[in-house]
Amino acid sequence: MTRLAPIMQGFFTDHLITQRHASPHTVASYRDTLTLLLGYAHQRSGKLPAQLDLGDLDAALVGSFLTHLEEERGNSAATRNARLAAIRSLFRYASLRAPEHAALISRVLQIQPKRTATTIVSYLTRGELDALLAAPDRATWHGRRDHALLVFAAQTGLRVSELTGLTIGDVHLGTGPHAYCRGKGRKDRATPLTPHTVKVLTAWLAEQRARTAGPLFATRAGAPLSRDAVEHLVARHAATATRTCPTLEAKKITPHTLRHTAAMNLLHAGVDITVIALWLGHEDPATTRIYLHADMALKEQAIARTAPPGTPAGRYQPPDRLLAFLSQL
Repeated sequence: MTRLAPIMQGFFTDHLITQRHASPHTVASYRDTLTLLLGYAHQRSGKLPAQLDLGDLDAALVGSFLTHLEEERGNSAATRNARLAAIRSLFRYASLRAPEHAALISRVLQIQPKRTATTIVSYLTRGELDALLAAPDRATWHGRRDHALLVFAAQTGLRVSELTGLTIGDVHLGTGPHAYCRGKGRKDRATPLTPHTVKVLTAWLAEQRARTAGPLFATRAGAPLSRDAVEHLVARHAATATRTCPTLEAKKITPHTLRHTAAMNLLHAGVDITVIALWLGHEDPATTRIYLHADMALKEQAIARTAPPGTPAGRYQPPDRLLAFLSQL
């Protein structure tokens, strides 16, 4: 076995899982990236993955692998950058374990991510959200569960991984109602609940009298909903809502759309952008600025304060007090 294999094993077991406490999603993403890289290196060199050395993964091979992802696998620039981030993380770890490869590692770490286009986030208007929330058939058990999930997601803005990880014990509906979750980066936060959300969750939990623990939103058998299941039910109810709200047809609605909708509702209510960042669990408030770019109402307010072309310059003069008095009679 070459030096690469123990370095890669230590990267996952010692660095990612033990030291960084990386989430299962992060570990799976890094695993898939390195599996693809080893498979590509095997095709290029003919060596089995266990026979590959760190020297076989030089900057030229990593660069051609990234090109392969885009041109042959059809991955986007964002996916390419995510794969590169995983590779660079491995090589930073390897720099302390294989100093004899310092020059090779340095060249790999110098590979830069591609610049990507910044798109305006998609969110639901009040009417579109009402149509989506009305789509589930609440005469059925699944419809009541889906309605409660949609109401909760649209108000709290939790990520889909946070939604599926919630348990009944994480929700407190008494005084100061809130939902507790452990989010991205293993950061804990509590999100307040509105009276409407409390009412919907109270009715949903009353129906689950036999369950005092377990997932908040579960399958009929009591197992947690998967990420794919949540994405499927959101897409299904969005298709139903399109019949009554045609504007939904032009939007691709995912669980993350509900997160964007919660953020935009807070922004429209006048909540400061730094508070929204805390609400959403953003590590950097700069990430939350995407909602400022998407808010057309704020831009319209800004342009309303500007003077139209051809307006003569001048200073404001208050009206004459006597004339003002007479005009009010």
